[in-house]
Amino acid sequence: MAVPDAYHITPHQLRDERGSFYESFRHDRLAEELGRPVPVAQVNYSVSRRSTLRGLHGTLLPPGQAKVVCVVRGAVLDIVVDLRVGSPTWGVHEANWLSAESGDTLFVAEGLVHGFLALTDDTCVSYLCSTEFVPGTQVDIDPFDPGLDLPWRLSEAPLMSRKDASAMSVAEARDTGVLARYEDCLAHYEALRRTPR
Repeated sequence: MAVPDAYHITPHQLRDERGSFYESFRHDRLAEELGRPVPVAQVNYSVSRRSTLRGLHGTLLPPGQAKVVCVVRGAVLDIVVDLRVGSPTWGVHEANWLSAESGDTLFVAEGLVHGFLALTDDTCVSYLCSTEFVPGTQVDIDPFDPGLDLPWRLSEAPLMSRKDASAMSVAEARDTGVLARYEDCLAHYEALRRTPR
């Protein structure tokens, strides 16, 4: 994708009169593509009404948390942003339409932030997480920060948690030191590459 260390994965679907079958996640193939393993330590699901906006979310590094994100019911507009301090692609984002029908999946590396807008009622999103949730390590960024100018394409006011609606700006996050530094992310990725598969 336009954001380095984020990948859009389109599965090969086998279709017949019964429906379809596809592999949503293959540890070996993703590890081969990334050059490092992606352990799955926790699996999360969110269920959202249409026009629910979740994010932008990241995780402090350490511990860091990579995510494999797919929609298992409904559809979303998903946005990944590079907010790794010092990254040559600082502030670059990529928006993707994901749906249960397409089976498309995103890999979001540690240090990147991510959010989505539910496009249908009863949208269910699955997250395979590389680390367990650690209270106090989540980084929440204002999805409407004018400096990011993200293409949410809203047709109505979004439903948001209080936490997301009051999230800090990118400048506040950078000034308080909660954003991952690019060189620390690269060192983290390299350490994972040396991890036995």
